Amino acid sequence: MRNLNKLGLALGLWLLAIPVFATDLAILHNGFSVRHERREKLGAVTRLYLGDGNSSYVDIATDQIERFEEDPSAPVATAPVALVAPAAPKPRNLNDLINTISDRHHLDPDLISSVIHAESGFNPRAVSPKGARGLMQLMPQTASKLGVSNAFDPSANVEGGTRYLSQLLERYNFDVVKALAAYNAGPGRVEQYRGIPPYYETQAYVAKIVRDFNRKKLAQRKAAAVATARDSPPKKTRQQPEMVKQAAIPNAISQPAR
Repeated sequence: MRNLNKLGLALGLWLLAIPVFATDLAILHNGFSVRHERREKLGAVTRLYLGDGNSSYVDIATDQIERFEEDPSAPVATAPVALVAPAAPKPRNLNDLINTISDRHHLDPDLISSVIHAESGFNPRAVSPKGARGLMQLMPQTASKLGVSNAFDPSANVEGGTRYLSQLLERYNFDVVKALAAYNAGPGRVEQYRGIPPYYETQAYVAKIVRDFNRKKLAQRKAAAVATARDSPPKKTRQQPEMVKQAAIPNAISQPAR
């Protein structure tokens, strides 16, 4: 499958390099399609010419284009140009998505939510200066290893990021602090420094997630205590997740942001 993806990418780049005179469709990752008569790649943007001349065109980020295909409904080059919208997908609540994926990997959804909050602020289109993408800020090479073809797709991104964090937790014997540090700075740095690396960004990142996660657990404990006090006789309550202990953090040195 990976080889097929590479072949598709190579063919896509080859098609971008040659002029197109027949009416084609540019299929976008979001499901829309743009009918055009020719196209030209200009850096990170692909210009789709909508008519015979050069005055009517639309610029689209190249990484938003999934593929090109012939338009069987408009064989004539002068056919009207249209932006075709797909059927609207059924909206899905992000919390439901996090809960479903966290349960699949046996992780606390509050931890995944706190990671997403620190990574992207819940922005599925977030891109870091170093190219990390989506809700859980997957680097392209990490996304590729995890089988995530579209890091801007919330479901695929959270699935890949949660699976990666689960792998790190197992690697560090479920030491949450080390796993979070490795998620940010890489496992190599965590093993090099035998814990949180002395990078300000990583230290602040781990502290932010631990603080947010513990705040949620403290609120849950208070709510459970109030509910228990109201019940008579007291009901047996489900054991609350343990809060994460913040490890001692060494002196920080600067590290470029992801």
